Amino acid sequence: MNDLLNYTTNDGTDAVTGGRTIRVLIADDQPLVRRGLALILAPDPAFEVVGEAGDGAEAVALAHRMRPDVVVMDIRMPVLDGVAATGRLAQELPGCRVLALSTFDMDEYVVAALRAGACGFLPKDISPEELVAAVRVVHTGEAAVAPRLLTRLISTYVRAPHRSQPPPVAHASELTPRELQVWRLMATGFDNAEIAGEMDISVSTVKNHITSVFAKLGVRDRAQAVIAAYETGLVEVGGQG
Repeated sequence: MNDLLNYTTNDGTDAVTGGRTIRVLIADDQPLVRRGLALILAPDPAFEVVGEAGDGAEAVALAHRMRPDVVVMDIRMPVLDGVAATGRLAQELPGCRVLALSTFDMDEYVVAALRAGACGFLPKDISPEELVAAVRVVHTGEAAVAPRLLTRLISTYVRAPHRSQPPPVAHASELTPRELQVWRLMATGFDNAEIAGEMDISVSTVKNHITSVFAKLGVRDRAQAVIAAYETGLVEVGGQG
């Protein structure tokens, strides 16, 4: 899964820390996994591991106390699972970014975590380099999920017969034709540079359209926008909407 992630910001540049240490909280119910993640991040001077939590409730409590920039959050944990913990952090500490982890890359809980407010998703078999890169990108507020992986993930999820009814998307009808086109291309796996090429506009203009799309849809990031595209029927499984 080495080609899993595409770590770029909205303007196509590599994510950077801006010279500031990124404070990271690690939440996983397995002590060995927590220790392994900490050992990957701690040697890099760009990161400071400020705490470790064994369940979602402890993660939320520690986040309030330690104020991390990024929480690396296992999705399936006891007491309070990672999805519920992510939702609480999104509401209570909106400046804290969540990077969700799962043993399985095609998991409906991943979509639930992204909808709850997670800024990215990683399977647990990624490389240390991919983890480091993803934490950096999530810290910028971007989604640390490759567009095509996200599309496959949601396509798998929406096939599930037990899927609950999706919530309505705010103000989707207010999108301009250009914004609608950007949203559709984003949802079908195009990155910003590819959208710019397809529409014959600059990457900075694409970024402006995406910002407007997020605001009108009432979503926080690219991941939630793609989920909304499937939920509203803009894009359908097996083809473009």
